[in-house]
Amino acid sequence: MSITALKGFKDILPDEVGLWQLIEATARDIFHRFGFAEIKVPILEKTELFARSIGEATDIVEKEMYSFTDRNGESITMRPEGTAAVLRAFIEHSLHAKLPVQKLYTVGPMFRHERPQKGRLRQFHQLSCEVLGSELPRLDAEVIAMAWLLLNELGISVRLEINSLGCPQCRPRFKETLVQFLADRAGKLCDDCERRRNTNPLRVLDCKSSHCQEQYVAAPSILDHLCPECSGHFAIVKESLSALAIPFRVNSFMVRGLDYYNRTTFELVTDALGAQSAVGAGGRYDGLIEQLGGPPLPGIGFAMGMERLVLLLQQQAGDTSNGPATDLFIAALGEEAQQLAFPLLHGLRRAGLKANMDLEGRSLKSQMKQAGRADAAFTLILGEDEMSRKVAVLRDMSSREQEEIALPTELDPWCQELARRIR
Repeated sequence: MSITALKGFKDILPDEVGLWQLIEATARDIFHRFGFAEIKVPILEKTELFARSIGEATDIVEKEMYSFTDRNGESITMRPEGTAAVLRAFIEHSLHAKLPVQKLYTVGPMFRHERPQKGRLRQFHQLSCEVLGSELPRLDAEVIAMAWLLLNELGISVRLEINSLGCPQCRPRFKETLVQFLADRAGKLCDDCERRRNTNPLRVLDCKSSHCQEQYVAAPSILDHLCPECSGHFAIVKESLSALAIPFRVNSFMVRGLDYYNRTTFELVTDALGAQSAVGAGGRYDGLIEQLGGPPLPGIGFAMGMERLVLLLQQQAGDTSNGPATDLFIAALGEEAQQLAFPLLHGLRRAGLKANMDLEGRSLKSQMKQAGRADAAFTLILGEDEMSRKVAVLRDMSSREQEEIALPTELDPWCQELARRIR
């Protein structure tokens, strides 16, 4: 019996990789325009990092993390999200001493033991961005604008929903009111909400159960409990988004699944992925850096799920194939032609072409089919007749037009000239 991939873990096949590369290239371009620098952090971290940052009462820490004890008896976790790892590196390497504000991004796999479904896997990939060192509300708007611009340039339509979760000064008053509201509905909620209403009451508002959502229509709003500082901060965020012509809707019931969020939170949502509506989400986490042992610096960030972006692009294109085309395929017939074609192939690759050939020396018909499957723009045909006349046939695979060109006397100049013609 053959071995298959683990449930919730997916191979990214060659005909899909092109979309992943497009998303990553577009994201890096935009992040760099906004002054972000890339950081690469380990996949494995100490379990304590996520328990302290995400929150021990969250579903992620309680039920979803891939954790194990290593040979030294230390609890290790495969990272379930990117922010905590980036902040650990920020603190460990004293990056705050280099610039007053650090803008960092990372791209890579995350791991959560969830029920696999469309757009949600147990190994998933995220683009994660963090801005550390400033609490200015206009910065919140700038971060949201960067996420909005990325989706816009990818051609993905979403809605922006924003909220404020307050701060340690004003949130406790809201929490008291919410706990009392939930106590009045004890026994009428789903099992998860019954458990959360005492351990993590804000998370009940994020429940996807339609029955629970009906109960929460009359729930108190965090926006009615904001202190003057948080209220003013949120007002400037909204004004700044309007100044950037970015449409948004205030959703007072939107909370994030991680304990460290405060003040501005946001989600970029779509109706095209069923229950998994969030394409990207994030918010402010002032206090988290200090909580992890660093200086008392504020921060804000967001993450986007690569799998969901790929799904949306595939749906819009109507074709999952986005593999890179081949510029030139060399069809060489016979040993003499193969001997010439082999160094030609390498020379053309050095000249910048995506070039390939059949090293087996199959029939011309077979090699032309291979060129078609490779989506080659041109095919260079070297047969016995061509070799005797010291020419090759260059065929345009879309127009079917072809011409004879002289074989090289000097390899590199010939390859460079052919590369210029093909481009």
